[in-house]
Amino acid sequence: MTDPLPGSASHRHVTHRVAGIPVVIDNTRPDIQTAELIARLGRALDLIDRYTPHYGRHLRRDFAGILVQRYPCRGAYLPDARLCLVELTFIVHETISEPQIAATILHEAMHARLHALGFPLEMEDRARQERFCRRAEIEFGRLVPGGEAVVARALQSLSLDDADVAPDIDWRLAARRVAEADRQARDRAR
Repeated sequence: MTDPLPGSASHRHVTHRVAGIPVVIDNTRPDIQTAELIARLGRALDLIDRYTPHYGRHLRRDFAGILVQRYPCRGAYLPDARLCLVELTFIVHETISEPQIAATILHEAMHARLHALGFPLEMEDRARQERFCRRAEIEFGRLVPGGEAVVARALQSLSLDDADVAPDIDWRLAARRVAEADRQARDRAR
């Protein structure tokens, strides 16, 4: 069905329901199978529901849906549209496990939870919010089979100082890197 979520302007976006959640997929990569992406996303959401059902209930209230598209990092919370953005290539990357995908969604769900509770997302101590999100990842990672990489990454992040746990991102540089990776993928597909 082609029913864009609130906040998604493109008619190219195709909406699916995955684990009861509207998911808009903007698959711009010919080397990525949308069916595989949907399956992995569904299994990741199932892990959240199975091992941390309280977070599954919250994310369904706090997210209007999930947007999957190319992006310069694993995930983001888009507060104006109440969308969880999950990066397209991250979901299907061969070295990324389903618990890691789930942890990214859970991380963004924690940002959405804070937003729903009235916390400003651009507050001065972004590091405090990042640590809140990482603690939820640790909780999940300790419960889910295969969650060791989730816990290790979150613990490593928690050990950083404030500037590094919530770093400023050079979005122009990040966009150039994404564009270059996509160009290389298109060249390989030819």
